[in-house]
Amino acid sequence: MDPVTQGALGASLPQATTNANKMAAATLLGWLGGMAPDLDVFIRSSEDSLLALEYHRQFTHSLIFIPIGGLICALVLHGLIGRRHQLQFRTSYLFCTLGYATHALLDACTTYGTMLFWPFSDIRIAWNMVSVVDPLVTLPLLTLVLLARFRKNPLFARLALVWLLVYVSTGLVNRNRAIDVGEQLATARGHTPIRLEAKPSFANILMWKVVYETQERYYVDAVRTGLTTSLYPGDSVAKLDIARDLPWLQVPSQQATDIERFRWFSNGYIALDPTNHHRVIDIRYSLLPNEINALWSIELTPDAADTDYARYRTHRTQGREDVVSVLWQMLRGERGSSLEQALGGG
Repeated sequence: MDPVTQGALGASLPQATTNANKMAAATLLGWLGGMAPDLDVFIRSSEDSLLALEYHRQFTHSLIFIPIGGLICALVLHGLIGRRHQLQFRTSYLFCTLGYATHALLDACTTYGTMLFWPFSDIRIAWNMVSVVDPLVTLPLLTLVLLARFRKNPLFARLALVWLLVYVSTGLVNRNRAIDVGEQLATARGHTPIRLEAKPSFANILMWKVVYETQERYYVDAVRTGLTTSLYPGDSVAKLDIARDLPWLQVPSQQATDIERFRWFSNGYIALDPTNHHRVIDIRYSLLPNEINALWSIELTPDAADTDYARYRTHRTQGREDVVSVLWQMLRGERGSSLEQALGGG
């Protein structure tokens, strides 16, 4: 998730386990420890733009790395913070490690994918329970952590942890509801999905992007999981077939290798961009949950040398100008179909 949320959660765990005298140090060390795993964003290459994707949420986010990451943080921060608060090194290490330990688990609750079991597995764990940015996670968490710090009362930190658990659990329930609706919708269309997933749309756990795969295509739809369920039928796109879609691509070549790297990062959900036949897109993410309008892609060059890399592109500012208003209408349940209406018309 975003750095503020990671820092606040990192602070809350050591706050919840300490006393008033150590609350300030617990807050600072836990906050910085909670943010530290994202220092992997500095692992990048000017030539190979996919390198950053491979290393973000990799070894620094592994469960086995937690005591090492906490130790590195303590070695750096004990002299700057711990000693000034009359802490022993082992206490600084404990606070840093507790903060560090929260990071990857929170990331795994989002949709991006986190390599919790590196180096034993390169599977990207994504429980798809909350968005990578969600003010209903961040603001209560931040408020309670600040109250714990300035009132020197660990009860507020414990309430912060309870709030996060309740919110994430609600996201899990809503995700499963969206999956159930997606399965019914696929059945009504006469499809037997190879796999089906639901991901929260931006900054909420009410509106979900449902993605499922058949033998030939990917289908995306939006499901609103409020007191009543609303459906927003979406688009479909053909699965990437390199021989059909990119007949000019040399295999083996670096660009062909980069497609496979991008396929791994995207959990296999890749297709040729309908608007640019030199781009391969990750269909899982879009500004509106019922559209295929990818937020990122890799761009290929037909006349590239065998050693040239594909270029990673982001498209967050492209597309419809009314995205915010349309998403707000969807969140309010407007312009959608009931489950019965959608299935009856399937």
